[in-house]
Amino acid sequence: MFVFKRMTKTLIHGDENMTVGQAHDLMREKKIRHLPITDEAGKLLGIVSDRDVRSALPSDMVGADSPYWQDSSYQEKAAVILNAPVASLMTKNPVRVAPFDTLQDMLLLMQRNRVGALPVVDENGFLKGILSAGDILNAFIEVLGITEAGTLLCVLAPSQQGQMKKLVDVISAEGISTGSILVARGLRDDRKAFFPYLLTYNVARVKKRLMEEGFELLNPAEWYLDQLPKKT
Repeated sequence: MFVFKRMTKTLIHGDENMTVGQAHDLMREKKIRHLPITDEAGKLLGIVSDRDVRSALPSDMVGADSPYWQDSSYQEKAAVILNAPVASLMTKNPVRVAPFDTLQDMLLLMQRNRVGALPVVDENGFLKGILSAGDILNAFIEVLGITEAGTLLCVLAPSQQGQMKKLVDVISAEGISTGSILVARGLRDDRKAFFPYLLTYNVARVKKRLMEEGFELLNPAEWYLDQLPKKT
């Protein structure tokens, strides 16, 4: 899955001449949490988030209905920040991605850099879109097929070649379609855990067939709990 297929292409961006307050107002108006900042030509300069603004203000818990709002010192401090150029608050030269990068790579970048969105630029640095964690989540929901009603199984098998084919053959022989099959290696032994999402609730026969073929079936939650660190 490529970034350009999932990124938001209807660009809302700020310019280097706006203030922090103007950037904050634009994000609230457009209901977005990240605002790329560009120069006049459209080249990416940085990115600012609503969290950046809240963190910079004297307190993100003070609102217009609070008695502290009337405090002149608070208003003076807030005014200084809101009237400052957005360039003083934005993240300069942020982590960025290209349209043909993969969503799998984006997940790792977001995790490693602890960001909720990544600007998408072309080879010349011009802003082409933005990709958020929500965009990636929606993409994987579609790929996994979990928008359709079905049943998630947890099937344990030895870490040997051919186990995936064997599993798929059993499911196919029962005439059942799969939304997806995820694979995880167990932490406690050398077995693999397969998680087929079957597009049916009628799974009694296929579960029986899987056990007859030597697979072990667990409740998915039971497998997950078994992977957690043991208390000492």
